[in-house]
Amino acid sequence: MKSVKLVPPVQKNAYYETTCVDISHEGVGVCKIDNYPIFVPGLLVGEIAKIKVIKVKGRMAFGRLVDLRTVSEYRATPPCPIYQQCGGCQMQHVSADGQKQLKYERVRQAMERIGGFTDSMIHETQAMEQPWFYRNKAQVPLGKKTDGTIVAGFYRRHTHEIVPMTKCMIQHEANNTLLTRTVELLNEHMCSIYDEQTHTGALRHLLVRHGEHTNEQMLVFVTRTKKVIELVKIAQQLQTEFPQLVSVMQNINPDKTNVILGETTKIITGKAYIQDYIGDVCFNISAQSFYQVNPIQMEVLYKQAAALADLTGNEIVLDVYCGIGTIGLFMAKQAKHVYGVEIVPQAIEDAKANAKRNNITNATYVCEDASVMMRQWQAKGLHADVVVLDPPRKGCDEALLTSLVELAPEKIVYIACDVATQARDAKFLAAHGYELHDVYPVDMFGQTFHIESVVLMTKK
Repeated sequence: MKSVKLVPPVQKNAYYETTCVDISHEGVGVCKIDNYPIFVPGLLVGEIAKIKVIKVKGRMAFGRLVDLRTVSEYRATPPCPIYQQCGGCQMQHVSADGQKQLKYERVRQAMERIGGFTDSMIHETQAMEQPWFYRNKAQVPLGKKTDGTIVAGFYRRHTHEIVPMTKCMIQHEANNTLLTRTVELLNEHMCSIYDEQTHTGALRHLLVRHGEHTNEQMLVFVTRTKKVIELVKIAQQLQTEFPQLVSVMQNINPDKTNVILGETTKIITGKAYIQDYIGDVCFNISAQSFYQVNPIQMEVLYKQAAALADLTGNEIVLDVYCGIGTIGLFMAKQAKHVYGVEIVPQAIEDAKANAKRNNITNATYVCEDASVMMRQWQAKGLHADVVVLDPPRKGCDEALLTSLVELAPEKIVYIACDVATQARDAKFLAAHGYELHDVYPVDMFGQTFHIESVVLMTKK
């Protein structure tokens, strides 16, 4: 039997008046004409608008906002002058209350549609009072204008064209200032800039980090070549002007790739890390360390996770995907013992050093695949009272979840930067003897469509 080819009810370059009925997981407005979806950036639910269809692609189309006929109560005026061009933010046109509500709905819908949880307790989104200039880390590509001027910025949406930027509204002000001055010095020294089309040139990216509680800064030059003679002079000049710049590094990435950092990092001047605190626990943060980008909301998130764990001092805690030990060491004083596992060797070395620096003796860290390690712990008779999961965006694989179910902890506290994969994994756990309780959205990423969430699951 032949399939019937769908004939879209809209045409490319045609104009339509339509109503936004939903928001996608990427913060894009969803309109429908004859039940046919059209994705239109910048639209909010309930708004009626004139749009132009710019692309028709089988079962969906993409449009551009031409004119608003009605305006949502949640609409705001973006303060950033390059918001419409830059791809770094997606939600500056949404008010703070609107972002809280949209992100709550995103979590609710994921838990319901993906996880099948229709009666879970989803709490109000916990957001910053002033969600601006919060990011402690920036990674910006370098490029050249047609006149040869070196620029840094973020990519225009859906392209690799750099939108020059001197003041990002969600980057810490100290990072903005350091980046701007660094680009000035790159121009003064007429440095060689990488061209991704020809795979020539030296400097690819700049990476900066800032310690919220220490004010220490790190600058990393990401280069294609090992030797860039101007970098020592530039580093010395910057350290003279910025006393808080305690670490200037070079990361070498010779590959033709979209991955920002290469495997080799060396010190140009200063030390190999900056320090920062979560609560009263001090952490060393290197160029490649995973560390939450919003330090203020990170404490909100970790305190919420600790509250769900509800430790009394007698529990064995497993910190899975432990990274440099942030969440486990934050909880260690309330636990009997913390065991952390992570597959990245440098992260485990950092976790051990962070435990030692803070005189935390009840934490053990192991470099291993987490699912393998949990089976080994179980074979040795280790019983876990609480398991804390904080996986990457792709979530947990089935092997890990199966090992977790076999280990049978009383509580699972699952922190996620992607609620869709969290809902998927929670569905698996619910089918294998666990019950979902509270869900807490925590907005770590104001002005963007991302949302972090932490959930509690207990053994039935």
